[in-house]
Amino acid sequence: MIATVLSTGLAMAQGAPPAPPVQVATPLAKRVTNWDEYTGRFEAREQVEVRARVSGFLDSIHFRDGDLIKKGDLLFTIDQRPYKLAVDAARAEVARAAAQVELARNEVERAEGLTQNRTITARDIDQRRANLNGAIASQQAAEANLKTAALNLEWTQVRSPLSGRISNKRVDAGNLVAGGQTGATLLTTIVASDPINFVFDASEADYLRYTRLTADLRKQVASTEGTPAQVRLSDEKDWKREGKVDFIDNALNARSGTIRGRAVFENKDQFLTPGTFGRVRVYSGQADALLVPDAVIVSDQASKIVLTVGADNKVVPKPVTLGQISDGLRVITQGLSKEDKVIINGLASPMVRPGATVTPQDGEIKIAATN
Repeated sequence: MIATVLSTGLAMAQGAPPAPPVQVATPLAKRVTNWDEYTGRFEAREQVEVRARVSGFLDSIHFRDGDLIKKGDLLFTIDQRPYKLAVDAARAEVARAAAQVELARNEVERAEGLTQNRTITARDIDQRRANLNGAIASQQAAEANLKTAALNLEWTQVRSPLSGRISNKRVDAGNLVAGGQTGATLLTTIVASDPINFVFDASEADYLRYTRLTADLRKQVASTEGTPAQVRLSDEKDWKREGKVDFIDNALNARSGTIRGRAVFENKDQFLTPGTFGRVRVYSGQADALLVPDAVIVSDQASKIVLTVGADNKVVPKPVTLGQISDGLRVITQGLSKEDKVIINGLASPMVRPGATVTPQDGEIKIAATN
């Protein structure tokens, strides 16, 4: 302290400006949780196109556009009258076939009673048994046709195959809709968004690093615990939404050198909407790190620099590599040591520049207070 006063007095005596005071502190050493951040978008967990299975006039619609619906809810009703008639006709055909079976069975029983007296030939009894088998086959075909008619009647009521949010109706009541496996009319779409997926692309370097950290990466993400992940929207600052990575693709994209990953998040309030972009961060372990306030980092063309004070009280710039924000402080991955005296206050003075002499004062780097 006496030497500092003497040097300041000598500088004033020689007409030089006094060394500006600055506050310095060593970087905060702390074990931090590492996260890797990616940009991606939300996708529905399940999505279906609701199409008609049978043709007919659309009789009624049982939902409002954009409603939340449950699996099995009635959505559309197609005119049922022709299909009810088809069921009645099929049921009558079953009754007729059953009568033919009964008649053929009686014929066989009578013929078997006459064989003892040899009043009927073996050929005649074989013919009657064949007639019985044919009648039974006709009855089975009639019963199958009845089931088909009943199924078509059931399909006139179009029900939701899953729970989720429904889109708008694509066809109004009174229109003729086409059914079947090909060319069926699209009635609406439904997306299941609770839980909801977040899809992102990770670099090849990140993929290799994660694979080395975890011997079987895909088995790890597919487990019950999964890999922790957090997501935030473009207008959010905090990582409040917790989820997990549950899928890693089976190949890297040869053009982009990235691999697709997927995280899943709860969405009970249905706030997260498929197609929305956001940021996700994925847990990548813990490590010891050095932290400084983000405000002390300055830019020098393409590099980031932290100003420190050397043993001779001169300002020494140190290029650094930045990491994530942790507890309100910036992680420095390379460029600083635990003994470096970082200037944390006084940088606004134009006299504080690389090579300049300053008057250091002890300070402390603290974790930012959280509410």
